[in-house]
Amino acid sequence: MTDTTETHMTPPPGDTGGHDAYRPRSPEFRAAMDALRGLRHDLITDALAYRPLPPTSVDKGLSRLLSGRPREYAVWTPHALITAAGVIAMLIGADNSGRGAVTNLLVGLFALAPILLTMVRPVLAFWLSLAATAVTYPLAFVNSWEQDWPWMAGSFTCHLVVLTVVALRTRPRTAAWMWLLTGAYGLMWQGALGGGHYYRSNTMELLFISAIPLLAITVWHIRKDAAQEVTAQQTVTAHERSRRTLLEERTTIARELHDVVAHHMSVVAIQAEAAPYRVENPPPELEKAFATIRENAVAALTELRRVLGVVRAEDYEAPDAPQPTLADLDALLDNVREAGLSVDKAVTGAVRELPQGVELSAYRIVQEALSNTLRHAPGASARVEIGYVLGGLGLRIVNGPRPELLLLKPSPGAGHGITGMRERVSMLNGEMTAGATDEGGYEVAVFLPVPLPVPLRDEGDA
Repeated sequence: MTDTTETHMTPPPGDTGGHDAYRPRSPEFRAAMDALRGLRHDLITDALAYRPLPPTSVDKGLSRLLSGRPREYAVWTPHALITAAGVIAMLIGADNSGRGAVTNLLVGLFALAPILLTMVRPVLAFWLSLAATAVTYPLAFVNSWEQDWPWMAGSFTCHLVVLTVVALRTRPRTAAWMWLLTGAYGLMWQGALGGGHYYRSNTMELLFISAIPLLAITVWHIRKDAAQEVTAQQTVTAHERSRRTLLEERTTIARELHDVVAHHMSVVAIQAEAAPYRVENPPPELEKAFATIRENAVAALTELRRVLGVVRAEDYEAPDAPQPTLADLDALLDNVREAGLSVDKAVTGAVRELPQGVELSAYRIVQEALSNTLRHAPGASARVEIGYVLGGLGLRIVNGPRPELLLLKPSPGAGHGITGMRERVSMLNGEMTAGATDEGGYEVAVFLPVPLPVPLRDEGDA
């Protein structure tokens, strides 16, 4: 059996009556209350809000074609247009030979003031326009049933301009409230005067004509807000993509360096285990020291494997071959030449063995730079320069411009190359510059510092 008993919200303790106040409100009631709150906020609370019209930008539109003094004055174009509209409304309102000059002047000023006020207090300008209409009609009334009412010619023009400017300076909801209140204001006049004036009221004409610019402005606001939202979303997406790219590159570097560090730690563990057997009758303290070194090396290897498990991707497979070094660079250049890139190599300085992390990073930087050349400048020539200096290793990879007659088109990449190179250089406290050359090519210059080994001192040097 279906229970049809009406449910009510439980009143607070101590309340013996007034249960209606705690009944759930209908969606229609809540929508109406939200609408009234919007009306109060847009046209009452913000009525005296000071919002000066800012200068416009001269970096877009026809203003970009101007220069010198006209360009400086172009920033005040909106102010000049609003002022011109106010002057036109004033002239329309004051153009009546059946009234005195003073009356025409007052009617014109009542049409001008609300329009000028839209540049500093837009919502207040709307209310002033309604009030000015109420003052202007009895002031400018000519005893003729043929004239339009309650919107005299100047008031009609003034209110139309005010609605348009305020709608541009606020938001669509405010424009809708102003349009509805304008209609209600006209109905009040019809109800108050009635009679033959009912057939001469021009409120419907004002509502129809003002609806056209208000609808266009509403569409413009919606498109503008949508464009801003899309731009903000694209900015957030680009930022997240950049962060993800950075994390992926760091993860790749961590995987590669794991093999380098693990190799050295394995060597330390093996040497520590074999060292006591190379000394005849080693003291117990020495054996204990080497055993501690081996235990620490094995523990470090275990932690390294654990860290690698954290950063390893699901499809990651540990490489079978050791990580590449600069000694493998010739094989890389041969592969690149087979892909169609003409590349030369130049080595300066005394070639020496560097720390394996430096060798690996240098190899990967050259590899990525050449891959970028193949991707973005197919058919261009490249040059790899390696400089062994006293304090480190210098790299310079430069390519020429892409031949214009070549039919091959550049292929877009994922945008990770430069980020990965910078991460490797930053990890080694190096320096890197990357940018276009004057000839139309691209250049990557890197310096990786390598600390000089500290020589062991003999006991006699102490």
